[in-house]
Amino acid sequence: MIAITLDVAFCIEALEEALAKHGKPEIFNTDQGSQFTSLAFTNLLKSQEIAISMDGKGAWRDNVFVERLWRTITYEEVYLRAYDSVCEARASLGRYIDGFYNTRRPHSSLDRQTPNEAYFNALPSIAMAA
Repeated sequence: MIAITLDVAFCIEALEEALAKHGKPEIFNTDQGSQFTSLAFTNLLKSQEIAISMDGKGAWRDNVFVERLWRTITYEEVYLRAYDSVCEARASLGRYIDGFYNTRRPHSSLDRQTPNEAYFNALPSIAMAA
């Protein structure tokens, strides 16, 4: 989902969409932004019996991987496009993430594998360990 602002209603809608699409996680981690600490947002997590984890103030290391991902997306996709609408931005970002970043773009931190290769190749060994 993409929004122009990051308000509580948008975050709740995104959470509900993620739960419907991917199921319930054991734990949900966020920063301490007001939208994530709101009663509406935390009550939704509690109603689903999802443990809540929030990064400490000034704990920049907690977000370093997500911040790096968004930096890559910004430089490799967003700055190269002139979206005419939020709808167009959503579609273009979806194509970039699903059609390129996860499937065709090798990552040095994954030994030059794509995220999909690293994840799906690890599934048999994860299943065997369980």
